[in-house]
Amino acid sequence: MDRSIDVDNLHDKSYAQPSFEGPMDMNKNDKKVTKTLVTNGCGDYEGKIADKRTTGGWKASPFIIVNEVAERLAFFAVAVSMVAYLVFEMHQSLPDAATHVNDWIGAAYVLTLLGAFLADAYFGRFLTIIIFSCIYFVNLGSVSDQGMILLTLSASIDSLRPPLCTARPCIPATKGQTAFLYGALYLIALGTGGIKPCVSTFGADQFDESDKKESQKKYAFFNWFFFAINMGALLGITLLVFVQQEKGWTWGFAVPTAAMFASIVILVAGFTKYRYQKPMGSAFTRFVQVIVVSIRNHFRGVVLAHESELYEIKTKESDIFGARQLPHTKQYRFLDKAAVVTDPEIITKNKWRLCTVTQVEEFKSFIRILPIWASTIALSISFAQLSTFFLTQANIMDRKIAPNFTIPAGSVPVFTALNGLILVPVYEKFIVPYLRSKTGHQRGITSLQRIGVGLFVSVFGLMSAALVERMRRENSNPTSLSIFWLFPQFFLVGTAEVFSYVGQLEFFYDEATDGTRSISSALFLSEIGIGSWLSSAIVKIVESATGGVEEGWLRNNLNKSKLDYFYWILTGINAVNFLVYLVIAWRYKGRNGERGTVRDESIVFELADSNDTGEFRGMAS
Repeated sequence: MDRSIDVDNLHDKSYAQPSFEGPMDMNKNDKKVTKTLVTNGCGDYEGKIADKRTTGGWKASPFIIVNEVAERLAFFAVAVSMVAYLVFEMHQSLPDAATHVNDWIGAAYVLTLLGAFLADAYFGRFLTIIIFSCIYFVNLGSVSDQGMILLTLSASIDSLRPPLCTARPCIPATKGQTAFLYGALYLIALGTGGIKPCVSTFGADQFDESDKKESQKKYAFFNWFFFAINMGALLGITLLVFVQQEKGWTWGFAVPTAAMFASIVILVAGFTKYRYQKPMGSAFTRFVQVIVVSIRNHFRGVVLAHESELYEIKTKESDIFGARQLPHTKQYRFLDKAAVVTDPEIITKNKWRLCTVTQVEEFKSFIRILPIWASTIALSISFAQLSTFFLTQANIMDRKIAPNFTIPAGSVPVFTALNGLILVPVYEKFIVPYLRSKTGHQRGITSLQRIGVGLFVSVFGLMSAALVERMRRENSNPTSLSIFWLFPQFFLVGTAEVFSYVGQLEFFYDEATDGTRSISSALFLSEIGIGSWLSSAIVKIVESATGGVEEGWLRNNLNKSKLDYFYWILTGINAVNFLVYLVIAWRYKGRNGERGTVRDESIVFELADSNDTGEFRGMAS
């Protein structure tokens, strides 16, 4: 079969679907083989165009899902224990410990922007995951003392911790001890930042969206990917927290280290089954080029009179390596000036002078999703409480469920994890088919509607937390209140996460262009980090404004605090944010140009199925 490319296209398109002028250009065998090749630009491990029969789909995705279980087990085992470790082992105050954990989690998710940049521009998604998994596990420069190994050393060597507290006030950790611990934590954050934006996107790459059956499976993959996150969280906050409680912090951090190693082995095991996207260059550089050229042309007085004046290369693919061409849209017309041909006799290949329509539309697509991204940050402030104040409440409540068994405080988020494990398959098997029969939408409801449900439910989760904390605080014996009173807030916030997280996975993948999918996924994940930082900022503001850790709402002694007031503040923030989101989501125009929704996959199927020439024509515009 001929895999030649258009001579006018200077880029290697070995990973792109070959184009044909018509059915007469190929024999029946070639046409049959062509239908089994992917059209999303992916190749196999040998560098050939990926074949659906031997790569991708559910042949490859189980390796990715199991890898996610192991990696999330390692991360959550550390995350849910760190507040307790900082308070009881490093002798920090409760507000300081909560702030430091929020800052660490925030850094882990904001660093996803760096990981996505490296994946899209240089390494590709698979190699980026492997590199940062190794950073997560061990030092790239030596075979010791970094990442989770460093964290294990911090917990096991006495000189790296302050002495046991035998009298108040406790002896605080030295600067060296604190620096050693934070060095370990932030190396884990760096590893997480490289892994997280690539794993879900790499998994979605295994499904060709122009194939009706594979596209349906892609959305199922997103649900099961979230299921894997919750499975890893469940194991991390039950089994490993139990190990920490029974065997000590050394074993508690050593087991996640082994889990991280296992995640690398599992991912590599599927090497021959995967579909790979080659790096497409820096999306951020292309964005800056569009901005610079459009501003320059504006001051030169360039005016777009007709769409025919816009520049695009004369090939089936775009000049962005491995990416398909994008149709022109009428939003953000100012940016179109970057693609206006001012002199038809002089067509420059310098992108700092002239951009293609596809390059401009790529930037437009990125701009469109920013308001949706901004309006979901408040939800991440709610999620930040799961690993901080929710656990602090649990730590001073009655956690006995049997005469000889007490739930470890760090395992209380099991309510949230179990909720995800139960709700995801129920949603996929029962709720989606029911909603599909009512709405006619392939996924029952759009991804924006699913995010909206999550935002709405989160308000009630925080409201429940405020009411329960007030009841606990006013009880004559606050510590006697059963841990199960916390179930509603964990359940509701967990339900909000099920709807919003998977909805955002779908939305940010679908609305991204071929060259920006890792960046788009990282943008979604960065909101978790920013939410954690904002939570830290709110804690500091409330602490300072209400009298500090001795007299304010957030004291070291939770029984003397007014944590419910803090929860009411978060409830108000999320309620207002939900109303703002409704307006933004209703006004949103996706890549199909329709208001308040994203494109219906059935439209894509129709176009793909009607194409009898073997030529891929792209998404509906």
